[in-house]
Amino acid sequence: MNPTEGNLATTSYQRSSEVQRFSGQPQEDPGLLDALLAALRYTIITTVLIGIIYPLTITGIAQLTMPRKANGQLMVRNGKLIGSAIIGQNFSGPRYFHSRPSAAGSEYDAANSGGSNLGPSNSELARRIQHDVAEWHHQNPEAKGPVPIGLVTTSASGLDPDISPEDAYYQVPMVSTARHLPETAVRAVVSSHSQGRQFGFLGEPRVNVMKLNLALDNLEPGREGK
Repeated sequence: MNPTEGNLATTSYQRSSEVQRFSGQPQEDPGLLDALLAALRYTIITTVLIGIIYPLTITGIAQLTMPRKANGQLMVRNGKLIGSAIIGQNFSGPRYFHSRPSAAGSEYDAANSGGSNLGPSNSELARRIQHDVAEWHHQNPEAKGPVPIGLVTTSASGLDPDISPEDAYYQVPMVSTARHLPETAVRAVVSSHSQGRQFGFLGEPRVNVMKLNLALDNLEPGREGK
């Protein structure tokens, strides 16, 4: 290309740009379109992988390797669903070990999990604890020692399925009297259902209340009831 042809090409490009600018026609940016298409492809791929394939894969593995845990560790008695081993529930009456107090909705409401958010200096908390302590002394008069703190305070979730071994042993006189069982027999059931710290150092010793009460009912077939 000679200098004259180069000048003509430059002049033609400038005129084309001026015409496009003054005519109001948008200038296409091929780089922006490529970026939009790449973002769209990434969104579709990640949605399919993370939103569909990954959950289905994990669900399938869980159902094959640990179906009971994957389905919520549901507890069934006489063909009837009575609860879950990992979701606490309220037990009433002296025949059963009681769970911790719950601030989740109207007690152990799985749709409203949460604590009371009352601080140690809150007067409402102090009054409630004093009331609960008095209630325990009334319904468990043969128990020795102070009421364990776990039986008068709520957990953070309000759905704790476990109590401490101390909480369970404190209730032994009440349960044994109501069921007309020797305290040694009831204490043996508590002992057999007590679990230590996970891996020896995680968490605290615990007793699952649902499993403990079911074991008690097995000692007296035909007298189930909550």
